[in-house]
Parts: sequence; structure tokens; C-alpha cells
Amino acid sequence: MRIYKNFIGNQFVSAVNDEAIVVRDPATEQLAGQVSAATPEQARAAVDAAAAAQKSWRKLPAVERARHLHKLADALVARAGEIGKALAAESGKSLEDASNEAIYAAEITRYHAEWARRIEGEIIPSDSPSENLLLMREPIGVVACLIPFNYPVYTLLRKIAPALIAGNTVVVRPSNNTPCSAFEIAQAVLDAGLPPGVVNILSMQHEVAASVCTHPKVGMITLTGSVGAGRQVLEYSKTNIAKSSLELGGKTPVIVEADADLELAANEITSSKTTNCGQLCTAVERVYVNRKVAAKLIALLREKFGSRQCGNRADNPAHMGPLINAAARSNTHGMVERAIAAGATLEAGGAIPAGKGFFYPPTLLSNCRQEMEIVQEEVFGPVLCVVEYDSVEQALEMANDHQFGLSSIIYTTDYRTAMQVANNIEAGELYINRIPADPYQGYHAGWKRSGLGGDDGKHGMLEFTQTRLVVMKY
Repeated sequence: MRIYKNFIGNQFVSAVNDEAIVVRDPATEQLAGQVSAATPEQARAAVDAAAAAQKSWRKLPAVERARHLHKLADALVARAGEIGKALAAESGKSLEDASNEAIYAAEITRYHAEWARRIEGEIIPSDSPSENLLLMREPIGVVACLIPFNYPVYTLLRKIAPALIAGNTVVVRPSNNTPCSAFEIAQAVLDAGLPPGVVNILSMQHEVAASVCTHPKVGMITLTGSVGAGRQVLEYSKTNIAKSSLELGGKTPVIVEADADLELAANEITSSKTTNCGQLCTAVERVYVNRKVAAKLIALLREKFGSRQCGNRADNPAHMGPLINAAARSNTHGMVERAIAAGATLEAGGAIPAGKGFFYPPTLLSNCRQEMEIVQEEVFGPVLCVVEYDSVEQALEMANDHQFGLSSIIYTTDYRTAMQVANNIEAGELYINRIPADPYQGYHAGWKRSGLGGDDGKHGMLEFTQTRLVVMKY
């Protein structure tokens, strides 16, 4: 078990008290690591370091900031094995998947580095003669980055890379479930030679994290997390009227039309629902299937769900790994039990396995109704509910009758149906005949309670900027 220290101003800072955050491997429940819990004084020091560094960082030509990001990407690749080991132990992922996440994080870092010469302002015609209106893009300052547990390496770089290229500096709070990999990334920051204070990473309890988010020098808070966490960030942002960018919960609907390739749909839905044990904001959560093919699709899903085995991915990478902790499993199982009590039919899974580890089998529920909790609330686990429909209009109505609007999917071979859904679905993303993959040149943004602002692409990078209008009379 490795013990980690917080990272402030390019130094690993020793604990000044005995408070620590203990990390356990969710596949074995054994100790995986321990990190110092930052004190309020250390949190303030991190914000001060970031604010001091930002004064010079923002003045660097963007192309110079890009060179630093490319060096960081190189360091991430060089340390992918060490980052992967830490991530695998704290998350239950296979070593291959965890190491690949570090490499993928390096790629999104390179992508945002390439925006160096493309951050543009505007020249706007004035109503007055002999006058120009110049709209400039400027950094915000210090950004607080709140990172989730499910893809903590990728999401950390997904946040800090666009923040840095735009001229901001960051204070990062990783999830207390998966903080160890963040400090392996901190070592990559050192290896890359980024200036002190540009990137600061601290593990914190909630009260200390609140002090960071409400610090007067923090100009923006970016979060990937639950709706509840998003509401809390909005409370924090009221203190300084800090900008908020929130990627929150999802309940991805899949519409499966009668003309769909059912084998393709069943394979991909199963993959989506069992990858990382269903702990993915864009994972398929509810299936709306045309009644004409419902029995066939349910039979395919039942077979595929039943063939997936749970287990420690350190022993067999082909297994589906665990949920992140005991509370997550208890919540998942409780939702399944309530769905069955409300009339859903259990087709596969639905039982907590014996032994160590927070495993839960792929679980399929048919005969679900739109008003059920299992249809309306995010599970964030390997549970899938199926609702039947008679027309695509009815399917659209049910898909849109929801608090969430992050990703959505349709399987059909009719382009007219695909475009009907594309023009009417109430979600930030629609995937046609494939499951979500969050292309980092796109824009990952939610409607309704799925968030404010977004990540990725040009528009995700611009979230980390603010504008200045210069009115020039001549």
C-alpha cells in the first residue's frame, strides 16, 4: 500500500495532522492506498499558489502553453503503467484498461494543446462611424476542478487541459474513492516541468473542498458528478458568483425500432451496461423497444447478460468488475428490489453474490412502466429496464418525459426515423446505431438536470474563457 501526499506549487506536501483518506480496492476490500487529507490552510495555500502562477501563465503565448501540454502528454504516456497500477487498485478496473485510460488522457491533452493558435475573438461592426468593436477571449483565473470516481484519470485531464490552454491555473480535488491515480498524475506534472502552481492536486473532505470552491480567488468551478453534487456547486458559486460548468447525471434512453439490427443492438447495449460495471454517465439505462420485436430483443439481452461473469479483473480482465463501494451496491440492489415489487419482471441477475468485493451481476428488468423509479432515476450500475412501445412518437414522448437529458441512442435502418428522433430528442447527444463514446472533438453537454455548460471540443475549451469587449473610437 502506497501513501500519497498532496501536491501544491510543484511540491508534495506532508500532512500536518493525522487525518488520512483510506482507499480500498472495491474488488477485494483490501487497502489500496492512503492519502493525506488536506487542511484548510493547505487548501488556501493551493489556491494562493494557483493565483500567483496564473499571473505569468496567462501572459505566456498560447503556443508556449501548448508546448507544456505536449510535454505533459508525453509524461502521462511514460507513466501510464504507474498511473494504471494505482487506478486499477482503487477502482477495480483491469490493469490494461486503467493504463489505457492514462494514454487516452494524454490524447485529449494533445487535442486541447492544438487549440493554441485557434482561440479567436471577433470584430463586430459598430453602429457609429470611426469605431471598432473588438471582442476578446480571456482566461477566467483559478479553476476548481472536481473529479468523479468512474474515469478519474481521463476526466482530470479533460478538465485541466482546456483550462490550461486558455490561460487558467487549477486546483484539483479528486474523488475520495479514487485519489491515488491523481497523485501519480501529479508526478507527471513534475516530470513535464510545468511551472509551480499551475496544477495543484489535493485530497479533501467536503468541508475543505467547500472552502476551495468559495475562495475569493476561484473564478470557476467545473464538476463531473451527480445532480446533488451539482446543486452543491451552485450553492458554492453564489459566494463569488463563480462560473460553473456541470456535467451531471444521465439516464440514457435507447429507442429500438422494429427494423433495427437486434443482434447489434443487444451486443452494444450489453457492452454499454457492463463496462465499468455500468458506472458511466452515458451508459444505457432504459430501453424503449418496439412491441413487435420486444420479445426477441429481451431474449437476446437475457442471454448476453446471463453470460457475463463478475469477478476481480486483476485475475481475469474479461470479468465485469465491481461497483465502487458498499453504498453503491446497496443502492443499486434496493432499486432493483423496489422495481420488482412495483411489477417489473426479473429476467437476469438481481442477487448480491457472496464473498468479498462489491460485485453486482448484470441485471435485466422487463415489463417496466414509465412512472417507475427504475425508469425515472439514475442507477449508475449494471441494471437495465425495458419499456415497450407501439410507435416511434410514443417512444420519443417517453424518452423526453424525463428529468435527465445527457445522451440518447436510436437503432433503426430508416433515415427518416433517425432524423425524426434527431430533431426531437431532448438530450445533448444522439448516437445513431451505436453506443456513446464521447468523441473529444465534439461537445459533451447535457440538457435539463444533466448539467450546465459542458466538456470537449471547441465549445468545451471556450467554457474556460470569458470575454472583454473593447470599443475603439478613432
